[in-house]
Amino acid sequence: MDLKEIQNLIKFVSNSGVAEVKLEMDDVKITIRTVLESNTPEPAYVQQLPAAAPVQQIVATPAAPVAAAPVAAAPAADDTSKYITIKSPMIGTFYRKPSPDKPMFVEVGSSIAKGDVLCVVEAMKLFNEIESEVSGKIVKILVDDMSPVEFDQPLFLVDPS
Repeated sequence: MDLKEIQNLIKFVSNSGVAEVKLEMDDVKITIRTVLESNTPEPAYVQQLPAAAPVQQIVATPAAPVAAAPVAAAPAADDTSKYITIKSPMIGTFYRKPSPDKPMFVEVGSSIAKGDVLCVVEAMKLFNEIESEVSGKIVKILVDDMSPVEFDQPLFLVDPS
């Protein structure tokens, strides 16, 4: 497991709201703990390697806690009902561009046609191009670049008109 994969795992756990995750593989043990709803919201992430290797600590500061606004959430749900949601067909890592030195596939406001490539989802070192099944205009991109995505997770909102 390389540093990039560990950083993606940390981001994913931080965003999920889980207090603690333990992951054990052949020679790597990772424990990720976050402090939820307290005065010190700084999580501590520790990677434990075999006894011969030194212990590496990764500490990240979480984003500011987001207060839920139920009044604002209701109108937002009504606004998105007219849009088509494009979802991830697989588990993997979401990329908005084909390679680091290339431009993004789509931006908010981009017009798309059926069959246009919207993003890439990497799963097991295979880069799968995700094509649009509808024509329209990208209204919102729901996932950050280089973030882990789940099966059926919403990626884009498209206005079909």
